[in-house]
Amino acid sequence: MKALKNMNTLALAIPFAIAITFPIFKEGALIFALLSTMVTGFIQVCIGIKMLIDNPKEKNIQFYISGVIVFFGVWFVNHLIGYNDFLNYILLPIPLILAIYLSLLIYKKQ
Repeated sequence: MKALKNMNTLALAIPFAIAITFPIFKEGALIFALLSTMVTGFIQVCIGIKMLIDNPKEKNIQFYISGVIVFFGVWFVNHLIGYNDFLNYILLPIPLILAIYLSLLIYKKQ
């Protein structure tokens, strides 16, 4: 579990570490920091899947994975219907909420 905690901490620190270079690289640093949040999300989904494999009956992990599946499902439907503004506003905070939720699960377990 300590390895998962360290990996999650690293994943969360990557965008902030890139953003700190703003005085040197200007807006390029912000663009790369925003792009690196996708890497953070991928790492967190992998951590969530690993935790689900290790504890398949734990409801909190099942809830997290369900949230990830619902997010990508709604995102796909939104793409099919031509990007509805209402769905865009719903989808915007979900990755942040999922990242915070998984982080709380990881740090609470230790």
